[in-house]
Amino acid sequence: MSYKENPASVLDLVTEDEAHRDVYIDQDVYQLEIKHLFRNTWIYVGHASQIPKKGDFFTTTIGDQPVIMVKHSDDTVKVLENRCAHKGTKLVTETHGNTGKTFQCPYHAWTYRTDGSLLGIPVKNEYKPANLERSCAQKGLTALTNVHVYRDFVFARLSENGISFEDYFGDALSSIDNMVDRSPEGRLEIVGNPLRYMNHCNWKMLVENQTDSFHPMIVHFSSAGTVKRMWEEMQPYAGPTPMVVECIVPFAQDYDFYKGMGIRIWKNGHGHTGVNFSIHSDYTEASGYFELMIKAYGETRAKAILDENRHNTIYFPNIMVKGPIQTLRVFKPLAADRTLVESWIFRLVGAPDMLLERTAMYNRLINAPTSIVGHDDTEVYERAQEGLKCHGNKWMNFQREFFEPEGNSPVEEYSGHTEAQMRNQFRAWKTFMHTVNPDAGADL
Repeated sequence: MSYKENPASVLDLVTEDEAHRDVYIDQDVYQLEIKHLFRNTWIYVGHASQIPKKGDFFTTTIGDQPVIMVKHSDDTVKVLENRCAHKGTKLVTETHGNTGKTFQCPYHAWTYRTDGSLLGIPVKNEYKPANLERSCAQKGLTALTNVHVYRDFVFARLSENGISFEDYFGDALSSIDNMVDRSPEGRLEIVGNPLRYMNHCNWKMLVENQTDSFHPMIVHFSSAGTVKRMWEEMQPYAGPTPMVVECIVPFAQDYDFYKGMGIRIWKNGHGHTGVNFSIHSDYTEASGYFELMIKAYGETRAKAILDENRHNTIYFPNIMVKGPIQTLRVFKPLAADRTLVESWIFRLVGAPDMLLERTAMYNRLINAPTSIVGHDDTEVYERAQEGLKCHGNKWMNFQREFFEPEGNSPVEEYSGHTEAQMRNQFRAWKTFMHTVNPDAGADL
C-alpha cells in the first residue's frame, strides 16, 4: 500500500531519533508534505522592503502554490494566489515590479484590484447575472486570510485554521529582532536579487545541515582548510585581515570550537547554533558603527545587541537567517529530490557601507553557485540522496547527544555537537503533518 493510499502511515517513518529513508526519497511523502506541512505552518513570503510603493509586487511560492505579495492602496501588504479567477491563468510571471492599481489577466483581460477583488469583466453583459454571482469567479483573486508582517518580514499560513503566528514562533523571533536591531534605525532593506542554485536532494537535508555543527571541519576541509593554511603561511602579516579570510577561515575551526558554540531549540522546529559565540564573533569592527549604535540605543543596549552572534537560525520548515551577517536563505522544495535555494542579503539602514560590503562578499563566497564552500555541502547532500537508494539499511540516524527527554520546555540549550535540533524539526514535522487540515482534502 502506498503512502498516497494510506497517508497516516507517514507518521511511522519518524521515531524520536531516526527517520526512514522514504522521508527523503519518496515522491508521495513529498506530496503529503506540500499538502499538509506547508499548509499548516507559517511560511516566509518576502520582506516589505521589496514592495515599498503602492502597487509594488513580488512573486514567489508557498510550497507548490504560486503567490503574489503586493502593497495595496491602503499601504497594507496582501498575499494573493497567482491565479486568474476566470480560467486559472497565472496572472503575473515577473518576479517583481509595479502593477499600478490593478492586475489584468493576459488571457481574457479580467481585471482585479491589488487586494484581489474583482474590478472588471470584458462584455460582462454576456454573463447571466445570477450564475456569475454564485460562481467562484465573482469572488476575484483568493487573498490569504492568514498573513502576518513582523518587523517587515512577511509570513503567511495557507490553511484557514491552525496555530497562530505568535504561538508558532514564540521566542524564536528574537533572532529576527537581533538582526533588525543591528540597524541604528531599526530597519533592514533587501539589496538586489538573490543568489539561486538547484540542489538535487531533499529539502530537509539542507535545513538539517544549517544546525549540524559536526560537519564543517570535515566537509569544508578542502575549501576553508586550504584558505586557513594559505593564511597561516602568509604570517607574519602586518596589514588588516582580509574580508575573505574572516568569512571563510572560521569554517575550518575544530570540534571543540563548534561544541562550545552551543545549540538552542524552541518548540515547533525552530532553533539556532551559536548560543555562546559563533564563526561571526570576531569580524573587524566597522569604523563609527558602534558610535551610531550607542546614539540609537545607549551603550548598554548597543553592546548587548552586537555581542549576540548567533550562527544559523532555522525557522521551520524552510528558512535560515544569519543575524550578524544579515543574510536569509530560503529552501524551496520542488520534488522529493530537488530543492531550489535562494540566498538574500540585507542592508542595515543607517549603518556604514562596509557592513553591506562584507555581507555581499560573504554571500558570494559561501552561498553562490560558484562558491568554494557551498559546493562542499552540495556534494554531500547529493551523495546522501544517492546513498539512500540502498535497500540494506533504510533508516537515517540522528542520536548524537540524546541522553534525556527533549522538547518539553519552550526553550532548551545543548552542546554544539548535539543533533537535538534535527530531532526538534522532526517532532514538528510529525505535528504539522498530522494536524487536521480541512482545506487540503483527505487528512492524515
